[in-house]
Amino acid sequence: MGTAISSLLDGEETAVEELAHRVLVVDAYNMLYQFLTTIRTRDGTPLKNSKGRTTSHMVGLFSRISNFMGHQHKLVFVYDGKTPDLKAAEIARRKSVKQQAAKHLAKAEQEEDIAGMKKYAGRTAVLTKDMVKESQQLLDALGIPWLVAPSEAEAQAARMVQDGNADFVVSQDMDCLLFGAPKMLRNLSISGKRKRPGTSSYYTINPEIITLEKELERLEISQTQLIALGMLVGTDFNPKGIKGLGPKKSLKLVKEHGDDLEKIFSEAKWDEHQEVSWETVYGVINDMPTTEKYEIKWKKIDREAVMNLLVDEFEFSAERVTSALDKLTIAKQQKGLSEFF
Repeated sequence: MGTAISSLLDGEETAVEELAHRVLVVDAYNMLYQFLTTIRTRDGTPLKNSKGRTTSHMVGLFSRISNFMGHQHKLVFVYDGKTPDLKAAEIARRKSVKQQAAKHLAKAEQEEDIAGMKKYAGRTAVLTKDMVKESQQLLDALGIPWLVAPSEAEAQAARMVQDGNADFVVSQDMDCLLFGAPKMLRNLSISGKRKRPGTSSYYTINPEIITLEKELERLEISQTQLIALGMLVGTDFNPKGIKGLGPKKSLKLVKEHGDDLEKIFSEAKWDEHQEVSWETVYGVINDMPTTEKYEIKWKKIDREAVMNLLVDEFEFSAERVTSALDKLTIAKQQKGLSEFF
């Protein structure tokens, strides 16, 4: 879900080529889930091998990594750890959405409605523990570092940029800014296009850099106010936000009261709209657990391990995998990419 404050933010457009040799921290779960929902057959069925094993997540991950590494991007993946208790309501909401989508899907299948099947199938996607493990095996084989966060992946990713060990958090969600990410990168796509939700059409996009310090200065608010702003609009920890307060009205409210959170949430009538105190929600966001005990180190690609995993287990085309690995080998030999290994 994230927090809907993107309309208030100004990103600075950049080119994919300008990001060469930059360390990009990726929320693994978000990316894998994206692949599961979008990489499907005409009727919405996920890609599978001859044994019925879902391959959509591996197809997307290998393709995305190959493209990014080919452009000399230095990737690091972070997986979610323990889910905050306060996120239970958002998880329940997502589960309900999937259940409703499953009912619509069943009806579409009964009526042999291909368009309906395609529409609702992706909304029923579930990222399993096995899929997560398989993605980690692929990252290991490709020599790409990954870690499991103590809690929310985006909070850990923000910490890594704060520590100076990464350049950007790659995300479409603004949560990482609430967690204090100094810089985030949105709309990162090698193709320069993104599919319109629920359609077969695409639109042109350009990567954008959002710098937290610049945005706070431009909006004339503090980090404390930014968190309050996100809470008023709605976050994963209070999904509904405050009824009647959109991004612009919420911004006006927080600017009126500065860092006086008591006045901000009192005027917003927080207690009339939320079951949990604002202090609890604010504390979860502001004090999200992260760790300094991590290592970012790229290793050599283990071609044999990649082939065994993708070709032998997931039945990828050997020619396709070999071709991609050959291109990565050439990219590796280019000046500067030796820093990967």
